[in-house]
Amino acid sequence: MKVLVTVKRVIDYNVKVRVKSDNTDVDLANVKMALNPFCEIAVEEAVRLKEAGTASEVVVVSIGPKACQEQIRTALALGADRGIQIDTDAMPESLTVAKLLAKVVDEEKPDLVIMGKQAIDSDNNQTGQMLAALAEMPQGTFASEVKVDGDKVNVTREVDGGLQTVSLNLPAIVTTDLRLNEPRYASLPNIMKAKRKPLDVKTPADLGVELKEHTKLLKVTPPAERQAGIKVSSVDELVEKLKNEAKVI
Repeated sequence: MKVLVTVKRVIDYNVKVRVKSDNTDVDLANVKMALNPFCEIAVEEAVRLKEAGTASEVVVVSIGPKACQEQIRTALALGADRGIQIDTDAMPESLTVAKLLAKVVDEEKPDLVIMGKQAIDSDNNQTGQMLAALAEMPQGTFASEVKVDGDKVNVTREVDGGLQTVSLNLPAIVTTDLRLNEPRYASLPNIMKAKRKPLDVKTPADLGVELKEHTKLLKVTPPAERQAGIKVSSVDELVEKLKNEAKVI
């Protein structure tokens, strides 16, 4: 079976995000970029399926400028077989991303699509669901366990009330949650091998998709700074401050 994995280039989660001085967007100048953590989990799950003999090929796709090839190569170093970059300098919104991925799914005809449930930059958590609708494929979201059984995939998903297991007919789409697995580190030999693995570059025009904006970013502001706490010398003083200053009692 063929597994298609989507990956996204985002600001490294260890980096403190800065906002541009004019509040138009997040400042990406001289910022360390990395593979989206949820996408790492998706790649790891696909590679494990291949190592188990369930999957025969793992294909990685990313949308963005040439710089996102770095993240594709990272996924190749983790064990994927080949990569696809959809080249665009724009930052397409979720619906446009889903439309582009739907075209890739139509061309590649994977048996299973594995995606991170969300990207840590936009936190939208909607591309996987939109892709399932456009590709007319069943979906299992927030997956904490994935088991392929013949022409079905059983997905244990985390819901508010606990765990729910759904059985999906292949081909299907799965979005990963944090507890699905622990991603591996790429070894130096595999990093070198990844440089020689095939990576195809396409454009939105090649896929017949026009990039349109359906939403508009109005303003980006950093979170308000929290004030330092204070120490009180007695319960009476605490009650007085809660009553007169915080006005919560």
